[in-house]
Amino acid sequence: MTTHVLICDDSVVARKQMARALPTDWDTQLHFAEHGQQALAMLRQQSFDLLFLDLNMPELDGFGVLEAIRREGMEVLTLVVSADIQPKARERVQALGAMAFIAKPVDTGELTALLRQYGLYQPGEQHSSIISSTPDASLELRDYLQEVANIAMGRASDLLARLLDVFVRQPVPRVAHIARTELSMAISAADDDGGFSAVCQGFVGAGISGEALLLFSDSGMDEMARLLHHMPSETSAPDVEVLMDMSSILFGAFLKGLGDQLDVRLGLGQPTVLGRHQPITALLEHHSNKHEQLLCIEIPYALEQHQIHCNLLVLLTEASVSRLEQNLAYLTE
Repeated sequence: MTTHVLICDDSVVARKQMARALPTDWDTQLHFAEHGQQALAMLRQQSFDLLFLDLNMPELDGFGVLEAIRREGMEVLTLVVSADIQPKARERVQALGAMAFIAKPVDTGELTALLRQYGLYQPGEQHSSIISSTPDASLELRDYLQEVANIAMGRASDLLARLLDVFVRQPVPRVAHIARTELSMAISAADDDGGFSAVCQGFVGAGISGEALLLFSDSGMDEMARLLHHMPSETSAPDVEVLMDMSSILFGAFLKGLGDQLDVRLGLGQPTVLGRHQPITALLEHHSNKHEQLLCIEIPYALEQHQIHCNLLVLLTEASVSRLEQNLAYLTE
């Protein structure tokens, strides 16, 4: 009997990966949705046996989809497939009725075991997979890098969440080609009139190089110092300690996650404080005289129930692009 499956993810790369991870002898009809609102519209129009659901999406995220499914009494088994691996994210999706949670990138053995556990798949079924609403599209480096960044972001958020016992709101990473001179205008925090403090750290490995930047809003600095249990010190400023601790957590986990997926080891240089309590334009002034194009990954982090905001920027050099294309091409082979 054919199993009707809906794969909901804003990333075309992730949709391809999910379809490819399914057992090849499983009799399925596959459909695809690009965000939560589209998934709900499809669920209201026809019956599906199984929904593979991402959490971090525009329009409507996976938590909102699960709430709507419960509220409207839709009969569909839901397996959450997400890079948001924080303990509280797992707890929330299970409380909202998800049958299971599986982390990105998907482990095919774990996925097959779950499908068998819930009686959805038995080995040896005649293969007659039918693909509807195909996820095929013209893929660019940005598409690949956004999904890789999403997974690396999830690892960094998980580490931060466990250390501070908080829930980190997960955005959709922004990936764009920009000129160094346009950096301060391109990032989402540029419109914030408040002051920021910043730290940067270079990285390099196997033909890939760049710089990681952390822009931390001064409005949340004192609260973050308390979460990190920093005591007033006569030898160092609390905001500098916060910057160094946060950069160590986020840079280290994010770049390791990035390197693991690219199969490269990225070495980190020494962190440098760019400035404290300044506008973003002043903190990024060192980029204004360089005309190189950059591949910029931007992730705005926010802690739920705390007035704490910071932006992680990963700036990849123009010379890194060809190596990135080689390393990322395998993702949808």
